[in-house]
Amino acid sequence: MLIYVLAAVALLLFVIGVATDLRRFSNAVFLGLSLALPGVGLVAEFVEASPEPYFTPVALSFLALLTLAVLLLLCYLLANGVQMLRREGMRPGNVLPLLAGLCVLAVVGLLLLVITGQSEILAVVFGLTALVTVYFVFLFTCFVVYGSLYGRLRVRGDLDYVVVLGSGLVEGNRVPPLLAGRLDRARAVYEAQAARGNAPVLITSGGQGPDEDLPEAHAMAAYLTDRGLPAEHVLREDASRTTEENLRNSRAIMEGARADYRCAVVTSNFHVFRAAILARATGVRGQVLGSPTARYFWLSATLREFAAVILSDKAVNAAACLLLAQQFLVAL
Repeated sequence: MLIYVLAAVALLLFVIGVATDLRRFSNAVFLGLSLALPGVGLVAEFVEASPEPYFTPVALSFLALLTLAVLLLLCYLLANGVQMLRREGMRPGNVLPLLAGLCVLAVVGLLLLVITGQSEILAVVFGLTALVTVYFVFLFTCFVVYGSLYGRLRVRGDLDYVVVLGSGLVEGNRVPPLLAGRLDRARAVYEAQAARGNAPVLITSGGQGPDEDLPEAHAMAAYLTDRGLPAEHVLREDASRTTEENLRNSRAIMEGARADYRCAVVTSNFHVFRAAILARATGVRGQVLGSPTARYFWLSATLREFAAVILSDKAVNAAACLLLAQQFLVAL
């Protein structure tokens, strides 16, 4: 079947992408396609071979599992959304799990209306909505799975620099737990490299926000030196306000000292894959490492990172959605 040929092509493109640069979002998509397309092919073959595909025990069991999975996902999104608002306050990024849960609830409600009603227009609206929802759920799954795999890569060889990305201070000058996790991971990398006789230079990267008493880079550097790192092995990049600026400014520091530098970039685990994509875009030569994040915070932060990746290629994703909608309408 053609679908298996497409899966093989996707797998080949995935292998080529990984061999050339691990930090591509397309790698995640090709991996997802190479795994999803054979599953779709098997389901299609089962439906074609079964005389009553909608009422066989296997089909009913699959439908029951799908329903259970949707209900569990809905409960998880809504519960996490409420928890985020209680613990982190009402900010745009914190409402994403709750918003995602409400979107799932709206799709389920639309499906129930289609099942109980007789409106052809409503059925078309549901079909378009479901198609776009599946598209973004697929991309999100690719983002999470490949990002998790990428984040598990270990440092190989000697490093010249370890760049630590800032994430904001609390009370004007204090390093919060999220940022402390990044600094502790960077310190562990430094100590492992130093034990091999190659102590890298750490670059703390972060400017000063409107509610901060000093640049993040200075508070981060103080955190490291207070825990025993030599001051001469810590540099400060204190002009950046975004991840992209963190990387560009740190790259300028590294290239200014050594053109053939090799580095690692440290951030939180939910931020690893997007930071890797930005590192590739800004020409930073090095992999990105992650530090642990509180479980309740992970989903909201990951949704925020995924949204940023999607919006960075909004024209491509809008075109893909329009193409899916066109094909759906043509099929009708």
